Amino acid sequence: MNIQRFTAPTSREALAKARLAFGDGTLILSNRPTASGVEVMATGEDTLEALDRQAEAQQGQPQRQPRPQPQSTPIERQTPSRIPGAASANPDSQVLDDTTQLAMSTLSFQDYVRERMLRRRTEAMAAQPASTLPERNDRPVFQERTSSARPNVAPQARPVSPPQIAPIQVKKAAPRAPANLASSAAPSQGIVDELHAMKALIEDRFNTLTWLGQARQNPIHSNLMLKLIRSGYSPALARTIMERMPEDLNAADATHWMMDVLTRNLRTDVQADAIHEEGGTYALVGATGVGKTTTAAKLAGLCARTHGPSSVGLITLDTYRVGAHEQLRTYGRMLGVVAHLAHDRAALQDLLGLLANKKMVLIDTTGIAPNDPRKRDMMDMLDLPGVNRLLVLNAGGHGDTLDDMVSAFKTTGMQQTILSKTDEAAKIGPALDATIRHQLVLRGVTTGQKVPEDWERADAANLIAMSMRAPAKSAFDPKVTDLGFFFAQSSPMQPGQLHA
Repeated sequence: MNIQRFTAPTSREALAKARLAFGDGTLILSNRPTASGVEVMATGEDTLEALDRQAEAQQGQPQRQPRPQPQSTPIERQTPSRIPGAASANPDSQVLDDTTQLAMSTLSFQDYVRERMLRRRTEAMAAQPASTLPERNDRPVFQERTSSARPNVAPQARPVSPPQIAPIQVKKAAPRAPANLASSAAPSQGIVDELHAMKALIEDRFNTLTWLGQARQNPIHSNLMLKLIRSGYSPALARTIMERMPEDLNAADATHWMMDVLTRNLRTDVQADAIHEEGGTYALVGATGVGKTTTAAKLAGLCARTHGPSSVGLITLDTYRVGAHEQLRTYGRMLGVVAHLAHDRAALQDLLGLLANKKMVLIDTTGIAPNDPRKRDMMDMLDLPGVNRLLVLNAGGHGDTLDDMVSAFKTTGMQQTILSKTDEAAKIGPALDATIRHQLVLRGVTTGQKVPEDWERADAANLIAMSMRAPAKSAFDPKVTDLGFFFAQSSPMQPGQLHA
């Protein structure tokens, strides 16, 4: 047999010498560290072929065709591990003697022996009668255990044991359960949903880019869009209006058409009685500092001027702010009205029963932020029959802040609001935009601190005209080239929310 021993300072050099001697078909039989370095015993594929032919000649079988040499096989190094439960091979077999002598421990030798045993069993089965043959759908199943990782560096010397071949078992292949099909179909459906979502996103972006391209070609649309954005209106509302604008309008007609659309969609109580003449029980809610107490005093003063001081009832729930009760009580003394304090829901119910004969009852609440955990308790406290919530919005607030406030205090049924501090607002467009998009009913506006003089009824045409007046130049005003940035991430409002 052509088995050679190679010694080198490192395992890499020893393997290189072995491969130089036997070529790509090098098989590593063993390796161990020595005093001078690493010792490697190796042979070639032709040695195993010779062993195979010799064994077949001894058993009287025809020789097998030589195995083709692999094109490029990396040298594998692995110490064999004894397979638990493996049956012992035939002691008379020449292959086992050669294997024990050579102490071959690579996966290549295991594959060779496994292939040889499979061929022999197939030939033995072919020689049996047809009645003893297994079903054609049966397939051999090999029981083996392989290493989970192959080290790149030669391991330390360990005792080498001859490989043992596991017995071959024949097991009928079982059909797959329908659950496998269902589990494999689930990821496919998820991928389909993601593709549909991606398709919708791409279509929306392309539609936006196409619409922006067409709008830029029309100078009237571009100027009106820029006018709306500079006035504080949201890109969603501006895009919805521009998409519905007729194409055959000149600049003046287009401007009048746009303002008419905004006026028609700003809902007010102009067709009904004023809030202080209509009467009822109203709880003023909103954030801190928006002017709820001053607004309550103005409404109480208007009602007292029309129906007398005895027609008004004042209740405050603000027990957190220092001097809140004293402020409302001071306003009450000016109007000749007594201001009451309610600490809880039971006290509020008792006071409402006491003031049931009043024309108007106004409840001043604590200023609550949208994310304040006390908001839920206060809203539950006001959830009483006959109590209408009146949302007070600061007309000078930022659009996102106003949107958050409306969403936090929005309830079922008709939503009523009051715009406060319009005299302090540089732009009332954001407040009007939130009122239009959320379809709130505007019951009035406050224009100053005087009680009750600085109060006006909501006039939609006047408010829209006020919002469209050219304000002073601001660092926050966009330019024509910035329209793509504003409208690329916006989508038009849902159908039915705007009456063009």
